[in-house]
Amino acid sequence: MLVATPSDFGFYGAGEGRGGRYAPWVKNAASQERFRKDLTRMIDLLLTGRTAEAQAQAASAVPTQIPELPAVTFTDLDGKTLTRADLAGRAVLVEIWATWCPPCRPTLSWLGEVKKKYGDRLAVITIAIESKEADVRKLAGEMNLPFVWTMGTAETVGALGDVSAVPTMLLFDTQGRTVTTFFGAPPSLHGEAEAKIAALLP
Repeated sequence: MLVATPSDFGFYGAGEGRGGRYAPWVKNAASQERFRKDLTRMIDLLLTGRTAEAQAQAASAVPTQIPELPAVTFTDLDGKTLTRADLAGRAVLVEIWATWCPPCRPTLSWLGEVKKKYGDRLAVITIAIESKEADVRKLAGEMNLPFVWTMGTAETVGALGDVSAVPTMLLFDTQGRTVTTFFGAPPSLHGEAEAKIAALLP
């Protein structure tokens, strides 16, 4: 049962924060106590069989997807910028990941194969959050994949919706409309995502 998401704690990337139900979180006893009470209430509901009530309360915390690619500017590791206008006419896949995330590296490798398959018809933008830039640069150099590698900022990650897990993958069609959002890395992730991409770019 989902009780809270990262945005509730004011999290959008390393060193960045915005308001949320439990923000500020770090060293703030009142915020931590509020979360503890909400968690305790949710557990009590489940243990007493009131699952419908628990589900209703948790529904507001479920991550939601944005309707379209936001008008934000992505800046890659070399300082080059990329806007929504630059991406017009292409399907766009945005991968939000972290260097400390075990499932992220296989997904990045898989995305490399997908990008090679579809070429310029598909733009792949990777956004590293809660990661050191030096580590991201090192990994990008080692993997040598044809992506736009960027560092997450409060503006870009916040504009992409509620990032509740890494990896989070967002797929947009050639008109910039959201096709789907994948949260986390279930075993079916690559197969389901590739099917969606294939439907967009037959």
